Amino acid sequence: MSDNFPVQGLRGRLTANAPLGARAWFRTGGPADWLFVPEDADDLADLLRNRPVDMPLTVLGACSNVIIRDGGIEGMVVRLARGFSDIEVQTDGLVVGAAALDVTVAEHSAAAGLAGLEFLVGIPGSIGGAVRMNAGAYGSDINAVLDWADILTSDGELRRLTCEELGFAYRHSDLPEGAIVIRARLRGTPDAPDAIRERLAEIRASREASQPVRARTGGSTFRNPDGHKAWALIDEAGCRGLTLGGAQVSEKHCNFLLNIGDASSEQLETLGETVRKKVLDRSGIDLHWEIRRIGRRDVGEKTV
Repeated sequence: MSDNFPVQGLRGRLTANAPLGARAWFRTGGPADWLFVPEDADDLADLLRNRPVDMPLTVLGACSNVIIRDGGIEGMVVRLARGFSDIEVQTDGLVVGAAALDVTVAEHSAAAGLAGLEFLVGIPGSIGGAVRMNAGAYGSDINAVLDWADILTSDGELRRLTCEELGFAYRHSDLPEGAIVIRARLRGTPDAPDAIRERLAEIRASREASQPVRARTGGSTFRNPDGHKAWALIDEAGCRGLTLGGAQVSEKHCNFLLNIGDASSEQLETLGETVRKKVLDRSGIDLHWEIRRIGRRDVGEKTV
C-alpha cells in the first residue's frame, strides 16, 4: 500500500500509474492515476467513506463498452474483481456479484434449469455495468429480470434498491450519483436445462454471424434512436468500412467500431464523431453514444 495514497488501511490491491489499455476490449487508453481492486464490499466501503471529497472516482468492470482516452484517468479507478464475482443459485433466480460476467451468469442459469436470462449470453460485460445501463439484447433486458440491486453510495452506505426504484428506461437507470452496484438478484423460470442451452447456442450463433465478436471492439457504439436502427442510419450515411488511422467502422455490423491495428483512443472517438456528423447531415437524426468515453485526452497531462 503506497504511503502517498490519502487513504490508509485498505486491504485490496492499490497501484499507482496503472496501465489500463490492455484491460480494455479496444486495447487502447492511458493509465489510471490510481487503480484499486478491493478485497470485498467492506474494503470498497472504507475507500468510499475515507477518500478525499475532491478525488475523482471511476468504476470499471469488464471494460467492454468503454473508450479509455489516451491521457488516462484522473484520480481513483476502482475495478471489481474476484471478491465481487460470486453466483448463488436459488429456487427461482440467482444472486450475482457485480463482477460476474454476463455470459457466465447465463451459463449458470442454464445449468440450474432457470430460463429467462439467456439474453445475457449475447452481452459483453459484467452484471454491474448491465444494471447501470439496463443492458439488453435478443428481446429482453435487465429491467425484465431484476428483483433488486445492492449498491454502495458515494459515501460508502450499503443500500438495496428494487427494480422500480432503479427507474429503468432504454439503456438507462436512475442509480444515485456516484453509487456502485455490488450485487443483484435476477429472476429465472424453471425449464429444462437442455432447452435453455439450445437457446444459448442459437444466440451465440446469431451473434457470431452478425457481429465482429472476434475483433478488438467495444460492442454497440450508438443507441438505437426511437423508431430506427443505428446501424441502418450509419449504413445509409455511407459509413460502412470508414477508417481513420487504425480505427474502422465495421463492415460486418456498422454500429461497431474496431481497432484494426494500432488505433489510438483519439482515433476511435474521432471516427465515432465523424459517423455522428454524417448521420446527422444525411438523416437529421443525432446519434447518442452507448459506449462510455472516459479520461483525459491529453497524453502529456501529469499523473502521480
